[in-house]
Amino acid sequence: MQRSASGDAGRILTTHTGSLPRPPELTSLYVRRARGEAIDPAELDRLGKAALRHVVDKQIAAGIDIGNNGEQQREAFFLYVRHRMSGFGGSWQRYPRGDVQRYPILKEQMRQALTGREAVSNMDPPKATGEVRYIDDRELKQELADFKAVLSDHPDGFIEPFMTAPSPGIIAAAMKNEHYDSEEAYLDALGTALRIEYEAIVNSGFLLQLDCPDLALERHLSYQDRPLGDFLGFVERVVATINKAIETVPRDRVRLHVCWGNYEGPHDCDVPLEDILPILQKANVGGFVLPFANPRHQHEWRVLQKYPLADDQVIVAGVIDDLTGFVEHPEVVADRLENVARAIGDPKRVMAGTDCGFDTSAGMGRVTEDVVWAKLAAMADGAKIASKRLGLQ
Repeated sequence: MQRSASGDAGRILTTHTGSLPRPPELTSLYVRRARGEAIDPAELDRLGKAALRHVVDKQIAAGIDIGNNGEQQREAFFLYVRHRMSGFGGSWQRYPRGDVQRYPILKEQMRQALTGREAVSNMDPPKATGEVRYIDDRELKQELADFKAVLSDHPDGFIEPFMTAPSPGIIAAAMKNEHYDSEEAYLDALGTALRIEYEAIVNSGFLLQLDCPDLALERHLSYQDRPLGDFLGFVERVVATINKAIETVPRDRVRLHVCWGNYEGPHDCDVPLEDILPILQKANVGGFVLPFANPRHQHEWRVLQKYPLADDQVIVAGVIDDLTGFVEHPEVVADRLENVARAIGDPKRVMAGTDCGFDTSAGMGRVTEDVVWAKLAAMADGAKIASKRLGLQ
């Protein structure tokens, strides 16, 4: 895993959390497929590859050092596994967001905003109705090969490429268990299945990012009416499952992303980072991707002083809010990076990133594509300012 100011960079490196805006025609195909409609696989493949090339070009132009495929060939950051694994079927309505439930006017406004919107929803996912196994790696192999092919046309484009894969915990929480006799058994099956993706990504030469919103988000979803200790127990179990699933993967090839949900809401029921970070630090990973840009969690960089990361770990600091159309001023980005660098004590272990993805489920992104690229460019500019102030240039 690269560090800032390493090699010829001489500055704080820039990255992001994974998902980037998908073109409307590609989103439309994903939505139709999610509804059970027949689509043309060849057209889906063509549009997916075209979108992949587009987002790689745009990331490079925006100044992203550690970039990815934008998740263009997936309909959502975790729902895609139903096409690669057995055992999933039907659907159910996920638990409502505890914070939004407290504000009925806002709840209705959010419902109306989604009415008629062409998007793939993460809130009515399938259930686990049978044995979960990884049965078809063709999509995985094709996704890896397509990304490699595009990167071969941009040999100097990224300092390091990465790819994402979901946590066993987000699937266990979102895809309701109706087959296994315990949560532990379900998590174990998911970890075993996902291990195939984790290892394939790293063996292909990519950095692996584990997307684990469950490790914060589920506190105000499935655990909203239960004691904090019950939720922390869930976090412990998921982290243990992750460690087992990545036991053959070098620690420095994995970074772990945690957030409180990619939606614009009150977030006044969010579990504090201070409550979960000691457990997150038990994950055998080389770094963490954490949100520090949104108004609810901007202050939590201070928690990194109380619970320091291991000396070999890096932090990707969320300095760009993925839910607002505001384009952050580079000076604001620089200030946020400097705060995290002071907390860590070593600016070389700090990278600039986004709080979450811009289109975690196809069509659900709140920020228009043109603004997304402007925000990422501002992040790169802010990283340069912080690099000079912190003595890296």
